[in-house]
Amino acid sequence: MNTPQLTTYDHALLLLNQREHACAEVAVKLKQKGHSEEDIDNTIQQLKELNYLNDERFAEIYVRSKANRSLGPTRIRQELIQKGLSSDIIKNAIEEAECDWYELAKDAKVRKFGEQPAQDFKEKSKQMRHLQYKGFDYDQIQYAVSQPD
Repeated sequence: MNTPQLTTYDHALLLLNQREHACAEVAVKLKQKGHSEEDIDNTIQQLKELNYLNDERFAEIYVRSKANRSLGPTRIRQELIQKGLSSDIIKNAIEEAECDWYELAKDAKVRKFGEQPAQDFKEKSKQMRHLQYKGFDYDQIQYAVSQPD
């Protein structure tokens, strides 16, 4: 049985039906499906005009989602760069996210290590490395590990 070939537009809609995507993500996935550059550019332009594809909206949703998973702004910024978003869009999305990054860092520390403060330098270093991996900056990490709970 022959299945009909999907157009570039149809493939893009299938992607967007699953979740929000950045324009660059859609372009990469459509290219992997074997669509031409011209078709991809035209499709992305159409989707932008219909507001089906919006990098600002994607960035806001992504930041909110990752912050809810206790990731810090540095890691979120890095992930959004990898997804092909511009630094202006990323900066705005992180600034507009109504997150207290200091409290998020503290919550991430408590979730992983409990409410007890670090007993020695080695334990404190371990906590700090974990928070750095999660994407929090130095000030946020200091706040989290030095706060008596």
